[in-house]
Amino acid sequence: MLKFIKQHMSSITDIEIFPLISFLIFFSVFVGFIIYVITMRKSTAEECANIPINDEPNQ
Repeated sequence: MLKFIKQHMSSITDIEIFPLISFLIFFSVFVGFIIYVITMRKSTAEECANIPINDEPNQ
């Protein structure tokens, strides 16, 4: 089965670009999430940290 997949993948032209594209997508999402977390307000972070503890909704 793996031999079939390897042979099939090697027959596709320009297949070597797909790992690079997937890495760039992963890296950009990761960096975007890090930027989101760094710029998050402290009150929002505290609210998210207390979600499992609070049983009453914020009014």
